[in-house]
Amino acid sequence: MNPAAERVRSPLGLIPGQATPRLYDTIVQALRVGHYSRRTEEAYIHWIGRVIRFHQRRHPRQLAESDVNHFLTHLAVQEHVAASTQNQALSAILFLYEHVLKQPLDRIEGVVRARRPKRLPVVLTVDEVSRVLAHLRGDKWLIAMLLYGAGLRLLEALRLRVKDLDSERREITVREGKGDKDRLTMLPQAVIGPLQQHLQRVRAIHQKDLGDGYDIRTVQELLGHKDVRTTMIYTHVLNRGGRGVRSPADRLIRPPDER
Repeated sequence: MNPAAERVRSPLGLIPGQATPRLYDTIVQALRVGHYSRRTEEAYIHWIGRVIRFHQRRHPRQLAESDVNHFLTHLAVQEHVAASTQNQALSAILFLYEHVLKQPLDRIEGVVRARRPKRLPVVLTVDEVSRVLAHLRGDKWLIAMLLYGAGLRLLEALRLRVKDLDSERREITVREGKGDKDRLTMLPQAVIGPLQQHLQRVRAIHQKDLGDGYDIRTVQELLGHKDVRTTMIYTHVLNRGGRGVRSPADRLIRPPDER
């Protein structure tokens, strides 16, 4: 098998002919059993792949603590990564050996540590925040207001649903937040009106879609498309909306006792 084909077959670029399940699949399974976030999953897979390629694609079981030391020192000395980046790489490697290979490493000593720059945190004044928000409109303004006024992380704001908002109690329920935990936070009074207007616009668009004979998001879900643009290719053949998309099984001849 040529190298290009092997990289496609094995995302971590491991040696051909490895036993199933592949190391990649085992890593992903261990991460998801541990309820790690998708971003952590992507980061860990990236660093595990990096250390394997750094050591000429040797299997991790063939590496020792000194090899890990060499890789981490390379990151600090040759690549000049930040301390947080080096720590993330170390966490990914330790996860691999402890939770996937069940072969915990001994103490890794003598690593040249990346320098952690000493910087004071930057905190914007209320006036500065107002000037930034003045340049935003629509959905972007709403998201920025939730980040600033409710302390949401970006993905938490993007994942909000109507059921998560309680305008009477002025509360937001954040589901599956950091650490896969739910929490309550404040719903700023300043966004309640704009949020309601946003929901009204969305409902109007939804009703219009249903009156054109299809619900594009439902069809996207039913067809399993990741990109709605792919779904749009199929919409010209649909003539019923929402969950009412007719299954081809409904066109079959009914059993004799139902005729």
